[in-house]
Amino acid sequence: MIEFERGARGLEDSEVLLQLAEEAGDEGELGSVERALDEVERDVKAMEFARMLCGPNDRAAAFVDINAGAGGTDSMDWAAMLLRMYTRYCERKGLKVELNDFVPGEEAGVKNASLYIEGEFAYGFLKAEIGVHRLVRISPFDANARRQTSFASVDVHPQIDDSIKIDIPEKDVEVKAIRGGGAGGQKVNKTSSTIQLRHIPTNMVITIQTERSQSRNRDVAFQVLRSRLYDLELKKRDAERDKVESQKMDIAFGSQIRSYVLHPYQLIKDHRTGVEKGNVGAVLDGDLDEFITAWLLGVRNPNRPQE
Repeated sequence: MIEFERGARGLEDSEVLLQLAEEAGDEGELGSVERALDEVERDVKAMEFARMLCGPNDRAAAFVDINAGAGGTDSMDWAAMLLRMYTRYCERKGLKVELNDFVPGEEAGVKNASLYIEGEFAYGFLKAEIGVHRLVRISPFDANARRQTSFASVDVHPQIDDSIKIDIPEKDVEVKAIRGGGAGGQKVNKTSSTIQLRHIPTNMVITIQTERSQSRNRDVAFQVLRSRLYDLELKKRDAERDKVESQKMDIAFGSQIRSYVLHPYQLIKDHRTGVEKGNVGAVLDGDLDEFITAWLLGVRNPNRPQE
């Protein structure tokens, strides 16, 4: 509570300085008042930031999974748009982005993709994006130029600390080395360096197909598996589990956390907080701070039924 006490003292000092300046008619003292208020504002922002990102894993790196849902080719194209949006958001925040997996769609876009995001508070910020994202637009894949609604889901897991031990018996994991592949322009190794793990008890599948060696891909795949298993354990013990799980709905109409409308008007609205932005181009280029901050601060849409 150091920032709170310092801020409270700073505010009191500012009031005294302002009174003295008014009584003395000394406008020069107003500069001192402004500087004192600037310090108070910095303390308030520090407290706000600390309240937003105080979870046990908020400082951790993150694994982000994007999956196309209902909507066919449009949905896969939408998943690719989200992939770019989060890449640009991370670049804006100074976070390092690495593509761990990429399964292209048959005609366009991506069926699913997995990112590794490294940097302080990567998980703390990106956990706000967990859920279903809905796009409404004129389909570029429809010869009749009809309006199409598409869905894609986003899931985020923290990278766990290496000091935390997650026991994964060898008998519980199937390991396959498969030939890599990728969409046009994707630089993916064509040798059998791609590693795929299947965790038998949970049927969880992890595929890593970067340009590194097979052994390195295997290490990363096990790291992702350990991270996801740790996340499952947290959700079993954590009282916040229901809140997180409630966001993981069918990737279809009625379960979205945010809608991105490009036609017949342009508007992006977060259904959890009520935050709206008309500059859809900026948002799709990674300008997500207003949406994420509102969710982290616990802002709730008064018109949305509360869970």
